Amino acid sequence: MRLGLALGYWGRGPDPERLALAREAERLGYDSVWTAEAWGSDAFTPLTWIAAHTSRIRLGTAVAQMAARSPTTTAMHALTLDHLSGGRVLLGLGLSGPQVVEGWYGRPFPKSPLTATREYVDVVRQVLRREGPVAVDGRFHPLPYAGNDGTGLGKPLKSITHPLRADLPILLGAEGPKNVAQTVRIADGWLPLYWSPTRTDVYEASLGGDGGLREGFMVAPLVRATVCDDVGEGLLPVKAMLGFYIGGMGHAARNFHADLMGRMGYEEEARRVQELFLAGRREEAVLAVPDAFADEISLVGPRARIAERLELWRKGPVTDLLVLATDPHTLRTLADLNS
Repeated sequence: MRLGLALGYWGRGPDPERLALAREAERLGYDSVWTAEAWGSDAFTPLTWIAAHTSRIRLGTAVAQMAARSPTTTAMHALTLDHLSGGRVLLGLGLSGPQVVEGWYGRPFPKSPLTATREYVDVVRQVLRREGPVAVDGRFHPLPYAGNDGTGLGKPLKSITHPLRADLPILLGAEGPKNVAQTVRIADGWLPLYWSPTRTDVYEASLGGDGGLREGFMVAPLVRATVCDDVGEGLLPVKAMLGFYIGGMGHAARNFHADLMGRMGYEEEARRVQELFLAGRREEAVLAVPDAFADEISLVGPRARIAERLELWRKGPVTDLLVLATDPHTLRTLADLNS
């Protein structure tokens, strides 16, 4: 099981310690470093900065939002950074949700997310393979554009720049069972938002059941990790994250994160967190997140406890553990335990 460093997205501004963390992760033998985007900082620019200050560590987006860019634009970002970094890019993509897609990007959330994702990946792969002009007779991402409000003058084009790697890995952030199953079929890896090593049955059917995953397919969940003496205190940042995602990252009637928590055995608790958050009682919403749920999807506590729990993660299909940590001591501890 490889280790990756997950840096997430910026808050009010850039954290000056993140570059140092990325360089330390590379020194410790971490395989990858990952950035994200929500409605503030983008995912690609920080990776470019990190690429310029590192030499080996792979560079992943977890995730770049599909609504933020046309698929050809995303392919341009990926192939450009792949050249500049010497072939280190891992392209992680995600649909996001209606709140962000419609509220921030001003675009309709696709009524058929599976089709929209499939078309998007198809376009990106065509650009990267550069076998001919890119052409898709698509519902969401038609190329050339075929809408009645266009000029009708568009023609299929092939990238001027030759991509460094035609097989640049594409990973998808997917939560629903059908989305996960499609990810296994069309992508090179999966980026689970919540992963519990004690509830792998939640995804067993979507991941291929007894047939297992094809060789080389990445399963790379994000896990917040903190080496500390007080488990309860260490779980507070995990609960704060969960409270925000379950309560605020979606509508009361359509929140993919809350739905996932429900499928993992905490349906009543998820609805309560959502109810409190949407009522403006955010602190109560965070406290309402069950410690048990926060604990099973994270690695928090003294070194010996983390060492014991890490074995659970190794036993399942996880190939890459993307560690969300803010201190070098935790990164070093996990590197030592995973060696």
